[in-house]
Amino acid sequence: GSRRQADAEPVSTACPALDRLLPGGGLTRGTLVEWLTGGEGGGTVTLALRVAREACRDLGVLVVVDSRGEFYAPAVLRMGLEPERIVVVRPSGRADFVWALDQALRCPAVPATLAWVEGLDGRTFRRFQLAAEQGASLGLLVRPAEARREPSWADVRLLVEPRPSAGVPGRRLGIHVLRCRGGADGQSLEVVLDDETRGVHLAPRLAKPTRGRRAGA
Repeated sequence: GSRRQADAEPVSTACPALDRLLPGGGLTRGTLVEWLTGGEGGGTVTLALRVAREACRDLGVLVVVDSRGEFYAPAVLRMGLEPERIVVVRPSGRADFVWALDQALRCPAVPATLAWVEGLDGRTFRRFQLAAEQGASLGLLVRPAEARREPSWADVRLLVEPRPSAGVPGRRLGIHVLRCRGGADGQSLEVVLDDETRGVHLAPRLAKPTRGRRAGA
């Protein structure tokens, strides 16, 4: 079935503080978003999946292009996405991966596509960007942090890094807006990802350590 076009209401990141840094208060349909991960288990994929859930809230399916076996379905089901609205594609080679991701982005019945992407050349990146624009889809590309040195056709580029929890329940993450077309480049914020309540909120500020007196002062 068809769905809303790219000029419709922005897709929330499920994190109000991050939404405020983006033009229009969210992510634009018909664009690509790069999620650069700064460490294993850093919560990057969880944040991207929360966006996918918001994009698919009204109708359509989430397509996951997973050639590395990274996708963990039970975690997505706990977020509230019905299993019948998730399509997992496991390509057998690079050519199949590029074709599958291109077709998912072009499909008007797919509000969001999630994929793990490495070694992306500029021409293929541009192809994905045009595909997302044609299908009014939101492409969520999870990439290693080293990809920040490569050219990008994404409208938004985010670097997510784990932070010490400092006794705060949940996972503390740093989110850096490396690129945001029409928004605030270079902005950063710290959030806490609560896996139990499924919430994402600003991390409390850490108190400054008290300086002890030097011996003999």
